[in-house]
Amino acid sequence: MVIFLTALFFNSTAQVSLSGPQTNQDSLVNIIKPIKISPSNNPKPFIIGNIYITGNKKTKAYIILRELSFKKGDSINLPELVKAFEMGHDRLINTLLFTNVVVSLKGFRGYIVDVQIDLNERWYIFPLPYFHPVDRNLTVWQDKGFSLSRVNYGLKYTQNNFSGRNDNVVLWLITGYSQQAEIAYDQPYADKSLKHGFGFSVIYSANKETDATTKNNQQYFINADTLNYAGKYLSKQFSLSLRYYYRPALKTRHTFRLNFNNLKIDSAVTVYNPDFFTSARKEIFFPEFSYQMDYTNVDYVAYPLKGVSVGALLLRRGINTDMNLWQLSLQSTESAEIAHKTYFSTQNMATLKLPFNQPFYNQQLFGYGNFYLRGLEKYVIDGVAGFTARNTFLREVANFSLPIKMPFLGLYRVPFRVMAKVFSDVGYVYNNNPDPSNTLSKQFLYTEGIGIDVVTSYDFVFRVEYSFNQLGQNGLFLHIHNDF
Repeated sequence: MVIFLTALFFNSTAQVSLSGPQTNQDSLVNIIKPIKISPSNNPKPFIIGNIYITGNKKTKAYIILRELSFKKGDSINLPELVKAFEMGHDRLINTLLFTNVVVSLKGFRGYIVDVQIDLNERWYIFPLPYFHPVDRNLTVWQDKGFSLSRVNYGLKYTQNNFSGRNDNVVLWLITGYSQQAEIAYDQPYADKSLKHGFGFSVIYSANKETDATTKNNQQYFINADTLNYAGKYLSKQFSLSLRYYYRPALKTRHTFRLNFNNLKIDSAVTVYNPDFFTSARKEIFFPEFSYQMDYTNVDYVAYPLKGVSVGALLLRRGINTDMNLWQLSLQSTESAEIAHKTYFSTQNMATLKLPFNQPFYNQQLFGYGNFYLRGLEKYVIDGVAGFTARNTFLREVANFSLPIKMPFLGLYRVPFRVMAKVFSDVGYVYNNNPDPSNTLSKQFLYTEGIGIDVVTSYDFVFRVEYSFNQLGQNGLFLHIHNDF
């Protein structure tokens, strides 16, 4: 009998996997050529032959092959090969090394299958000048006479894929109203097996403005200028971090961190909050150890529409009563296509800190980082335990690309994917001894809203959301994420 073998041909013009009307969610299937196979209930499996790679001017070939679920010489059936191509495409996109990935069948030699991988690399070097007023907005800065003494400026230098092994170098030099210096290096694939890696960073910062406490569910800042402490910094920090990475397979990564931290605050901070550190201390040194496990099996890490990711963090901060914290944090994201171009995503996070009696420094929880509800962005809630659940229905309303060529960025068309959404979020934060003005702790929180997301190159996601919260408030909120 004659069987027409089909192979999945994945093509994305950007990390969001846009290729005109087709995407990696709508698989493009090509008929390769007919091959005569003897009738059998169990057709003979194919053998992976040569794997050809083009476009990797910087990235080492073995770093690319590391992301594939197959290798030369493997036996594989046709349905498994289709899934392996899809997984290879997604995993190469999720390395954040490439703007374009094409995985296809190059040809057949009997039952031997040759594979073709075509890539466009990103631009990896980002030396960015930094100039930013320390005030919350331009109106406040105007009230200060646009004083340049209230500006942070300097250089942020990042070089990804430094040696072609997906290793990264970071150098920050910021001065002005605040000071910050950082040098960091991460090499996730340091050995021949490409399973073990390491990293380190050194950070120094000094700030004239400090978040001293929380009042009325908002951060309460004090600054040196207001207190007539000209030339003084209210907080200083020095940190050394050592990291070890272990990635035994494709989807799971383990990270071990050992940090040494020295923190100093001015006595003015303890006037506003004697519990900033334990026992009104103004300087504290403590080690910190953490273990983190991440399982990632999604189509696109910056904006997942299909798949599952799970993370767990166990942290130990300090070794005595001056700093005594155990923390367990869990998070998960599940996304699925429930109808054509229609998706449902749920993101859940939970944190527990022990013992419950913690200084202010260890109580930051709701409103920090990614732990928030849409519609309550203006607020923060201190606590020692809490959870959030964010549920979203999404519908693709546009998917197109513009013929704007930027070869130096690895782009030959700029893609755009526009998603309309409705959402509903819930959460709760426990604080065993909250300030009476902080009314949002120890009560059930809920929000809802609608929005538009725009996804494009270099993991850039622009979110416009109109939200309603339980306080009877509503408003328009903007969020921007990118990889620069």
